[in-house]
Amino acid sequence: MKNVSAATVVLAVLVAGLLTALSGSCAKIVSPTGGSKDTDPPVVVNSVPPGGTVFFKSRTISVTFNEYVVLDKLNEKFMISPPMDKKPEISLKGKTMKIVLKEEPRENTTYTLYFQDAIKDLNEGNPILNFQYVFSTGSYLDSLSVTGNVVSAYDLNPAGNILVLLHSNLCDTAPRKQLPDYITIADKQGYFRIDNVKAGRYNLYALGDINGNKKYDLQEEMFAFSDTSVEVTPEKNYISPGKDSLSSSRVQDTATAKTVVKGDYPLYLFTAPLKKYYLTSTSRDLPYRLRYTLSLPPQGYRFEIGGLGKDEYFTERNTRGDTLTVWLLDSLKWSEPDLKTYIEYPYTDSSGNVIGRKDTVQMRFTMQKAARGKQPARKYVPEVNIRGGTMKPGEVISFSSPSPVREADTSQIKLYVFSRDVKTQIPFYLAPDTTSARIYFLIAKLAEGEKYLLVADKGAFRDIYGEISDSAGFQFTVRPANSYGRLIVKLTGLSGNVIIQLLDKSEKVLMQRVPDYRGEADFPLLEKGKYRLRAVFDTDGNGIWTTGDFDIRRQPEPVTYYPGEIDIMTDWVVEQEWDLGRLYEKSPGLINLNSEQNRR
Repeated sequence: MKNVSAATVVLAVLVAGLLTALSGSCAKIVSPTGGSKDTDPPVVVNSVPPGGTVFFKSRTISVTFNEYVVLDKLNEKFMISPPMDKKPEISLKGKTMKIVLKEEPRENTTYTLYFQDAIKDLNEGNPILNFQYVFSTGSYLDSLSVTGNVVSAYDLNPAGNILVLLHSNLCDTAPRKQLPDYITIADKQGYFRIDNVKAGRYNLYALGDINGNKKYDLQEEMFAFSDTSVEVTPEKNYISPGKDSLSSSRVQDTATAKTVVKGDYPLYLFTAPLKKYYLTSTSRDLPYRLRYTLSLPPQGYRFEIGGLGKDEYFTERNTRGDTLTVWLLDSLKWSEPDLKTYIEYPYTDSSGNVIGRKDTVQMRFTMQKAARGKQPARKYVPEVNIRGGTMKPGEVISFSSPSPVREADTSQIKLYVFSRDVKTQIPFYLAPDTTSARIYFLIAKLAEGEKYLLVADKGAFRDIYGEISDSAGFQFTVRPANSYGRLIVKLTGLSGNVIIQLLDKSEKVLMQRVPDYRGEADFPLLEKGKYRLRAVFDTDGNGIWTTGDFDIRRQPEPVTYYPGEIDIMTDWVVEQEWDLGRLYEKSPGLINLNSEQNRR
């Protein structure tokens, strides 16, 4: 099978490749009627040299179509496999496309020129799907194929327009240093197929190529790798010319009725964790607020602002610890459009050593002309987490200040309960957030179904600028527990640490739970609606999803989805069983659930 005769291969490629694979349709020649819209793609009527040529010696290829064509996004869609250092030059003249190779092809090598859907007819824009031109500089055409799917490792969504690479060099440095032996691009559904591959052993990768050099040389590039090498053999990887090789691997999407193509090799795309300290961004969005963000949260290092006296600014870090916010206290500094600051932080040098670094940073803020020379107006109104006049049972009232709070006056805050239209003041205590100087919590015993009034008089809070908060009042009711639904997930097939995440329809994480000793994850007080479930197999036990790292050959932590939506209704408990024995699965569509629902 590896050494197919030249005559046989040429005939197969010309007949099957240039008719079936290049569009699968025939154009009719009819007189113009002004009637139905043309939906036929262009058809190849001639190519020189013919597609499938062996002992290929030319540097110029011409392909003629039955109608005028245009090339759409050729820089994005065209690809030659194996890659060449110099990209071929492609032009159009009339109905003919001319391809000029800018370097000599390698000996005894099969080349595939991929155009995807870049070739379209001039008038209606009908594309030729998956157009390919194949030739060999040797005596035969390599005829093996490698197929698979690229998905995002965290949410298992298809990752389209991602490069897929085959390397015969099995060293881990190959995808960073060398061009691949074969290359293609995954379609919008993440499916890929690399054709005309020589039998052998390869490493398989996927790459979100930011700089366009077809190498994994930027830390921020998305990447995926197969744990084991791919053995390409005639027994496993041969697809005969003209055969619909995908027919047996198509899965029907029950939600969209579209066909999802499943290949042989899955690749799970991730972005590697940052490992170097550096200053990623600075900003001055308000005249009195400066922000500095590091690539990583510093641990045991100084991350401070210099150049100002300690009494001239107030600093706070975000929860993650990688961002320092500086609040300027001296109002004279606010009017300076260009403020010179000095930031000290840990920095990773070219040798990989972490050192202390001090940078000078110009923080610019341009005021509106009408406001020049004047102090900008400041509004100081802390937000309260009471939405729609209701709160959940057990929910804690919080005050969020737009600027750091210097002090809170509990005498200016009052909480009342209404009982038979009688207003009675009830006790509470105020506690600052241990991680943020801008948040305070109001702790009180709130009963389900009761109506309350929260009053914050003027001066309840004073910020670091001496501004006092305006007065505000909030009426609310604590909704009873039976006005919500509840989900109990009963898990089987548990192995190791697992995190169960509750998602909304857009896959935003609403809550997450670690199963208890019974293998159950309880999600109480849910609004009526539809939800989804994702399980994260927390192999390192750190309580979060961990991304992949090619440097240490670590795959991203596996995830799996419950195959469908879960319908939550008011005052109902949904007990849903879920077998976690299947990893890296996500239903392309939605199915009806047979969950046990129990009335409270």
